[in-house]
Amino acid sequence: MSVWRDLYAGDVRPDHVGQELTVAGWVARRRDHGGLIFIDLRDHTGIVQLVVNPERAPVAAQTAHDIRSEFVVRAQGEVVRRAPDAVNPNIPTGEVELQVNELEIVSRSEPLPFQIDDEGVEEPIRLRYRYLDLRRDRMQRNLRLSATVIGAIRRSMEEQGFIDVWTPSMTLGTPEGARDFLIPMRLQPGRFYALAQSPQLFKQLFMVGGIDRYYQIATAWRDEDLRADRQFEFRQLDLELAFPTREEVLDVLEQVVVASFEALGRTPPSRPFPRMSYAEAMLRYGSDKPDLRFGLEIQDATALTRDSQFGVFANAETVRYLVAPKSFSRGELQKLEDFAKEWGAKGLGYLVYDESGEVRSPIAKFLTEGELEAFRAPPGSTVLFVADSTPMVERVLGALRLHLGQELGLVDESRDEFHWVLDFPLFLKDEDTGQWTFVQQEIQERVFRAMGMSDEEARAKFGWFLDALRLGAPPHGGFALGIERFLALLAGESNIREVIAFPKTASGSDPLTGAPAPTTKERLDELGISVKTPKA
Repeated sequence: MSVWRDLYAGDVRPDHVGQELTVAGWVARRRDHGGLIFIDLRDHTGIVQLVVNPERAPVAAQTAHDIRSEFVVRAQGEVVRRAPDAVNPNIPTGEVELQVNELEIVSRSEPLPFQIDDEGVEEPIRLRYRYLDLRRDRMQRNLRLSATVIGAIRRSMEEQGFIDVWTPSMTLGTPEGARDFLIPMRLQPGRFYALAQSPQLFKQLFMVGGIDRYYQIATAWRDEDLRADRQFEFRQLDLELAFPTREEVLDVLEQVVVASFEALGRTPPSRPFPRMSYAEAMLRYGSDKPDLRFGLEIQDATALTRDSQFGVFANAETVRYLVAPKSFSRGELQKLEDFAKEWGAKGLGYLVYDESGEVRSPIAKFLTEGELEAFRAPPGSTVLFVADSTPMVERVLGALRLHLGQELGLVDESRDEFHWVLDFPLFLKDEDTGQWTFVQQEIQERVFRAMGMSDEEARAKFGWFLDALRLGAPPHGGFALGIERFLALLAGESNIREVIAFPKTASGSDPLTGAPAPTTKERLDELGISVKTPKA
């Protein structure tokens, strides 16, 4: 391979017995047995055991005494079979070892802030020393999975006739539901670029420009509160087609998903993917991206409780419930209510059915026999109610369903359930800003008006785009697939930070570099910016 190594550490096999090989990597462990020194040498492919015998290689043995964990070393020696009682069946190289002739310390390491094989390291420490964290098997696996999937996506898109066209990151701010990140313009003080929240408008211009089939692995920026599935900066598989049907758009994405599974050596989901409407998804699962690997469907009780003697139900816009397959204790119910309140609920109603089928509940006395019969659940289960506005009920029960699915072990982790959620509403209120968030020229202008934007404001912000739509815009449609969310699903990770090399924490900070950080007064003056310190 090179002067540094003939083979990767994890690739040494019995076929190499008798060969002289050079390997290089990090020291995972060093064990001194009072003569023989054993070193586990690691690189991204795995571990191979080095054996340093002072009788065979006295200079190498002296070097080995100075070696510590995470030193970078290079070793040259002969591949031999391990003794039968020393075979390690848990690693691919477990039948062989390298009898060292020469050993070189390439780079030394100071004592580590945590051990590479320690799985209990807190996330702020992992991110502060991310370059060490990247040496772990978990991060190596996730980032290499990412590279494999991205390669498969590109091949699939090109096979389907799409071309990769880059779009600018610095653009005019657009109201897309999240706050823009602004970039001050030194040459024009008081004026700002915005980092693009998506290439949405540019990709529509490609259709006007006759590109016909565009795609891009695009970076997008949004200044919003960070969660397990949100980062300030993330990637999208962004695509657009001219003269499409909806079936064509869906087919493109299905081919991409299948290609990704095949590249990972996994059985891909069957096509076409199942479909459901947005309204059905929100009603049955409380989410526009429902997890179908378990049941626990939400049921509606609004009509049934319109004339209920229980005022909380009768006066609520919407009443819905789910039936959990467990008879919860009072302590467990309190924890579930606290969880619901964290998601915005005022409370959590319940009917607990013990193993004999008897009901236990403070609200049972307010319900008629007909209501109790309608809500009756199997022995050893609990009916959990939320009564509020429709969006709040959907939000709380959707979160509660996922929580219970994990807590009760209902999720079949071995299944991959891909499906389409279709017929989304044209307008939705952003839960953070309360604003309506978002389409040829007349429809687009009507959309702007419906969002509360005057014709003058729309012209100021989108005049360039509206002009383009007047100059021969073909019918077009597209999609944007969140890359990190897709990768997290494939990697079995619940947080997208685990598939990102250098993510931000939930507070928006970067422990590795210390960003964000203050800048100098001189720099602010140059940009024409004054900073107001918020009141404590």
